[in-house]
Amino acid sequence: MIVKQLTLSNHAKDQLARLKGKTGIDQWNILCRWALCLSLKEPTPPPDVPIPADSNVQIEWHTLLGEYQELYEALVIQRCIQDGVGTDPASLAKYFRLHVHRGIAYLSATNFIKSVSDLLYLVVEDLPPEAPGEDEADAIIP
Repeated sequence: MIVKQLTLSNHAKDQLARLKGKTGIDQWNILCRWALCLSLKEPTPPPDVPIPADSNVQIEWHTLLGEYQELYEALVIQRCIQDGVGTDPASLAKYFRLHVHRGIAYLSATNFIKSVSDLLYLVVEDLPPEAPGEDEADAIIP
């Protein structure tokens, strides 16, 4: 377990609230999983900037990452090794938080995300010309 719980910044909370409205995904943890994966997909490390933990949104580790928490933890550890930032507990916690917040910012930065199916375009590079319907998209939410 990298952290016991994640406390979001107020800015990230507001961004997630807008994403919840657009996608219909009403759980913070699901959107944070998408955000983490999107940030980890980026080739560069997230900027090392202070992010306040100033919101009332706190998500427990087990709730945040669900049954695949060990996989997500391994991905974050591998990414920290790849980026040369260290794998001590403080570094892992810091970069986990930075990745989640960067991913939230990416998801909400444009008006591209208008529905849950738009999330698929972020992870599937060779989608057929017609995107799957929302029912199909719901089946592959991380």
